[in-house]
This record gives sequence, C-alpha cells and structure tokens, in this order.
Amino acid sequence: MFVVRRHHENPLLAPRREHPWEALATFNPSVVRTEVGFPTKKPVTRMYFRALANPAALIAPFAGQSTIGMASSEDGVHFHSERQVIVPKESWEAFGCEDPRATVIDGITYLAYTALGGYPFGPDNIKAALAISRDGEHFTERHLLTPFNAKAFALFPEKINGEHVAIVTAHTDWTADHPRPTTGIARAKEIEEFWNPNFWHLWHKDLESHGLQNLRRADEDHVEVGAPPIHTKDGWLLIYSYIQQYYDEHTRTFGVEAALLDRDDPRKLIARSYPFMVPEEVYERFGIVPNIVFPTSVLENKDGSIDIFYGAADTTCAKATVRLDDLLDSINAAVSPTLTRAKHNPIITPIKDHAFESKLTFNPAAIDVGGDIHLLYRAMSDDNTSTIGYARSKDGIHIHERLSVPVYGPRAEFEMKLGGGNEFSGCEDPRTVVIDDTLYMTYTAYTGRHSPRGAITSISIEDFLARRFENWTQPFLVTPDGVDDKDLALLPGKVEENYLLYHRVSGRICADLLPSLSGGVRVSRCIEIMGPREGMWDATKVGVAAPPLKVEGGWLLLYHGVSRSLKYRVGVALLDESGTTVIARSADPILEPVEPYEQEGEIPMVVFPCGAVIRDDTLFVYYGGADKVVGVATGSVSRILKALTWQ
Repeated sequence: MFVVRRHHENPLLAPRREHPWEALATFNPSVVRTEVGFPTKKPVTRMYFRALANPAALIAPFAGQSTIGMASSEDGVHFHSERQVIVPKESWEAFGCEDPRATVIDGITYLAYTALGGYPFGPDNIKAALAISRDGEHFTERHLLTPFNAKAFALFPEKINGEHVAIVTAHTDWTADHPRPTTGIARAKEIEEFWNPNFWHLWHKDLESHGLQNLRRADEDHVEVGAPPIHTKDGWLLIYSYIQQYYDEHTRTFGVEAALLDRDDPRKLIARSYPFMVPEEVYERFGIVPNIVFPTSVLENKDGSIDIFYGAADTTCAKATVRLDDLLDSINAAVSPTLTRAKHNPIITPIKDHAFESKLTFNPAAIDVGGDIHLLYRAMSDDNTSTIGYARSKDGIHIHERLSVPVYGPRAEFEMKLGGGNEFSGCEDPRTVVIDDTLYMTYTAYTGRHSPRGAITSISIEDFLARRFENWTQPFLVTPDGVDDKDLALLPGKVEENYLLYHRVSGRICADLLPSLSGGVRVSRCIEIMGPREGMWDATKVGVAAPPLKVEGGWLLLYHGVSRSLKYRVGVALLDESGTTVIARSADPILEPVEPYEQEGEIPMVVFPCGAVIRDDTLFVYYGGADKVVGVATGSVSRILKALTWQ
C-alpha cells in the first residue's frame, strides 16, 4: 500500500497578470535537477511549464496562445524568475507550444512538446515537436517529430540495449481512421532519427506492433503519456494520465496511474496500478478547465520518494510525493501484498444442518479477550433472516469452536420480519468493541420494509466469556428513521467523556458524539470523516469496516470502498487521537476480491470486513467473501503504519 501526499504549499506556480504571456494559466510542468555556476556549482531545479496568454486577436481570437516558460528553484518548491524559453516561430507551431516534457541525456536537455500548426485545433494540426538545449536555458534547435497527429512525446533518460527510446501517444484526437489513441514505443540508433519523417512513416505503418497493450480498461477511456519514464529496480516506471469515460464531457474523470514496463522491452507491460490521484483539492477542481490532474514529470529524491509534478485544472503547477518502494510494492501486489489470506480460507462456511446459518455466513465482528479471538458473524437462514453466530479461535486463523445456535437474534420490533415469507430482515453486519469491561455490539437492524437502521446492544465481558448470551441488553436504535444509515462502529474509547459513533450517510463516513450508550439518544449530525474519491477504486461509497484500532499516534481505520462497477475493496486510514481527522489514507486498496470465494457468492466481487484485531505486530482482518463465507487475512502493522506515517 502507499500514500499520496500533496505538497502543503501547492500550487507551486500560478498565473501572473503582470506577465501577459502567462496571465491565464501556468500548468503541466516538466522538472529537471541540474547544477549551475562556476567555479562553485549550486544545485537548481528547473521547471518548464505551459504558459497560457489571453486570446490574441491576430492569431486565435477565441483561444489564448500557449508558449513554454521556465522557472527556477533552489529547494524544488519555491519557483521564481519565470521567463519564456520557447515561443512559436515555425509554421507547424504557429498557434501554440504546449505541455513540455524534458529529458536530460549526456548533459543535453531534450524538451518535447505539442505543436499547434493551425486553428481551429484538430487532428491535422496537432503534432509532437522537440527543442534542444545544451545549457537548459537557451533552446537553439527545434524539430517537428511526428508527421501524424500526436501528443505527449517523452524520451527515456538512457539508452536501452544501445538505442534511444521514446514513448508517444499517437492519434490523441478522434478521426474515423483512428478513433482511439495508441501509446507506443519508438527506438532509434541515433537520436536524429526521431526528427526524420521517413522514420515515422515506417513506424506508423506498423503502429499496432509498437503499442503498449492493455493500458485502456474500457473502450470509452483514454490514456495519454504523462512523465518521462524513470528506471527502477523492477523496471521502467511510467506515470501517465488515465481518463475514464473520456468521450462524455459530463462524466469524464481525470486520474493519475502508474505502470511498470520491462527493462529491455518497454512495450511489455509488467503490472499497473489503479488511478491513485483524482481531482480533490480546490486548485484541482476549479480553474480554466476544472477537475483535472495531469502528470507531466517525476523526480527521484534521496530519501526514496518520488515527486510527481502535475497540472491542476489546466491552471496551476503542483506536486505530490509518493514513497517509491511502497508504490512498486503496490503495483506488484501479487509479489508483495499488504495482507495475506490464510491458506485455510474460508474459515467459516454455511452449515446446512444449522437452520439459522444454512444459507450464508459472512461479515464477522472480532474481539480479542480472554486469550482468544471471538468472532460474531452474520448468519442467514433459508428464509433470509439474519442472526449472529459465534466462533472462537486461539491463533486467529483456525476455528477451534463454533456454536450450533445463534448467540443473538431479532428481539425488537425494529428488526422483526414484517412482510413475512422470505423477505430480508434481522440483525446484520455486527461490529464489536470493549469499553470499561463491557462489550458493545453495533449492527444494522432491518424489518424488510423500513430503511435499514443502526442499533446497539451490550453485554458484560464476564457474561460474554461465560456464555451467558441471554444477558445481552435490550437493543435500541441510534440512527434516524427513514434514513438509509448503516456501517455503525464505535470508537473503543471515550472522547471528552462522550462516545464517538461512526455511521454511513449518502455513501460517506460520518460520526457523531453521544453522551451515553444507554438509549434514547440518536445521531443527529454528520461530522464528515471521509468520502468517496470519484474515479478511484472507492468512487461510489465508503463505509467503516472494522472499528478503529489503537496504534501509536492515533487510530487505524479499515474501511470498505465501492467502485463504479460495484466491486467492494478494503482501504486503510490513520485517524488522529480524536478519531475524526484523517492524517493519511491509502491510495490503493489493501484487499480486493481475487479468490473464487470472494468473487462468486450471494453478492459477487465483495470483500467486506467487520472485525479486526492486533496481536503484537500482526493485524488480523476478518471479512465476508461475496456475502457467503468468512475469510481472514493478516499483515504487518508496522509496515502499514510506516506507509501511512511517512513524511
């Protein structure tokens, strides 16, 4: 797993009205590090960026002209001394120079950019070009690269098997002959071949063989090269733009992804990530073109992190930081997973001879008391009535005891089956915590007719361990009537003498403070904890999975996220001591449905934890698989916290 941290001083570069050439926007930055000065050299970071001017009446009266600017920084954050370095002078770029991508090879700066040769802009006049500088500041050569429609040309920073290598997105703009773009790899013995039209005619003739395969997940999506690739221990890391539903302007969603390409043959895709950045911050959501994050540069840092520089809302320059090893581990999750499933999964399955759990057993709560881990799982009978079953494990993996009768079932009117027949009803999705020697269980109460509501019951630890399950207190509702409010969980500790209750409203994790847990008081507000991230794996809704677990520096919160395709995955966040502020949140899921028992069942493609415990450095996560069985997965707490707390 990994965390994306946007820089707290974003945006790093913004338009300046006093400079007409950058008065509207400064975005899509490409950044290189170098040394300047003589005889004492000082490190400097140069940022090349797309600068947008006000519309020019004599050039394109309805569109501002783009040029390439440059700014400098001593610390990689505070950029200054902006000036233009590339302005249109050739016919094939007369209407603008956009989106620079800089690569330094043998001390020479090669700056690729998009050249606009006509207006209105279209596939016939949008092509890739290249400028060359020996000092990084003065570009004395420029060449038209592709004779066909193309954007996002980037050179690899070193030769591969003696050849210069470039990656380019061809046919980014729709035509009947090329309705979808192709991101391909080009190789040349001499770099000058890249501005030889004959080279590209031959390359384009066999375009399909040069393309990277399987980058697009759906035909309506769009992929565009982002930053020049960087070399890592696992292969070439490509950070690129992935745009979901690109051809529908109302649902189009920009995101940032990463892919690993083979060291010797970058056409071969080793693995890829999910979208791990989408527009969330104000400067990403509002601007010249709102809701855009577009990566154009990556820099490696000495501390093992990488800085991803990107354009925000086609208006400003920003950067985000990711720990490289964490990102590579996430992409190679099959090799280095955050959580490892137990070999004996599923550990609880329905038993036909037990009427209360003859159909389904899933979504378990977990509590570690008395030397054992106790699981309280949702059990469903053939008439679709949910009750709570019990199982016990000494080691957290193997089930050493399982009762043949439920330990809790519908008792109150608000959870009794009203419709009769086989309508769903009962006590669903339990979550348990211990506070002051009392075990509290929150769950979803459902009649089959009313909206699901949240309920609480409790039992003393002494009675629980003695199996005096008849001593559960009478349950009471804590969520409003007429509101679909589920995924209840208590913080296992008080906050200023109050109880903090998490619940889910409108697909978001909310919380409220309750003065007591004796009944009569319901939640009345939503202290928002976190919401869905449009375009990511948790785009549709999020909810608390297991109750938070106390760790150094705060609380570890597991949560489930639902994608547009209704696949349920699990993420993790670190909350502060109050339990209401997110310190860090995983960019990727730590568990997703891949096994048959998670993909096939009552509800396919679901992993849904309701319980987790920590023993020493091991996190045990108990989850429902496909709403049918119970599984367990384990991981290192220190490894998870290292990823969440890395600065």
